[in-house]
Parts: sequence; C-alpha cells; structure tokens
Amino acid sequence: MLAEQTLIQPQNLRAYQGGFFRVQVSPEQTDGAFAMIEFNLPQGSEPPRHIHTREDETFHILDGTVRFEIGNTVITAEKGQTVFAPRLIEHQFKIQTEQARILTLITPGDFANFFLESSQPITEVPATLEAPKGPPPADVIARIVARLSDRYASYLA
Repeated sequence: MLAEQTLIQPQNLRAYQGGFFRVQVSPEQTDGAFAMIEFNLPQGSEPPRHIHTREDETFHILDGTVRFEIGNTVITAEKGQTVFAPRLIEHQFKIQTEQARILTLITPGDFANFFLESSQPITEVPATLEAPKGPPPADVIARIVARLSDRYASYLA
C-alpha cells in the first residue's frame, strides 16, 4: 500500500505511439486510487476525442505546448501548466510543438493498464520520436475500441 512507502521506483520504459512513457506510480502501488505516467510523445501521436466514464485525467506539461479540447473549452497549456479533464466529458489534446513531455495523473488508476497493454518494453530512451504514419489498420482499431469499451468503459467520441 502506498501509505507505507516513502519512495516509489518508476517502472521500466515502454514504447508507445512513436514516443515512450514510464509509469511513475502504478495503480497497484496505490490500491487503485490513482496512477501517474510520464509520457514523451511526438506531435501527431495524440488520441482521438474520447470519453472516460470512470476516470479523471490531470495533465501537467513538463515540456512543450499542448492544446486541449475538454467539452467546448479549448486550453493551450505550456511548460509548468496543468489541465484537468473530468470523467464523462469528451476530450482530446494536440501537441503543438515537435514533441511534449506530459505527466498524467489518472484517478482512479486502473486505466494506466490500457497503456501497458498498448505498448512494448524498451531498454533505453529512443534517440528520436516519430509519430506513426497514418492510422492503424481497421482490425487493430476495432480491437482497441472493443478493449476500451469492454474493459475500461471508455469510448471514442
């Protein structure tokens, strides 16, 4: 349980959407209360507009500029700024700089497992970040959408 720990070791690096991430705090370390992930993503790797029915997301910009659309609100956040995306509100973000480093707090934390399922372990930070070319094949999109709705009660808007 987190309350008994004074220092949490981040988990290994994971390749994701042409960038990478590291789970700083896993849901297992907080009895599911929250998860914290540090994403390093290239422009063009962002998710489509979507809705979480169970999770709130808080995004703290460590580097870069990111434009958020949360419901009908548009926010451009830069290094040092934080944006909150509550559950049940459609949202998306677009990286405005070549890449961005974003610390994401997921509350409760189970949705962090989606990113683990959708990534591959890597041993070192990639020399360059490059977004995937074009959308994934239709069968891959269908699997992702099904997993999001069946396991995580999240939907593309």
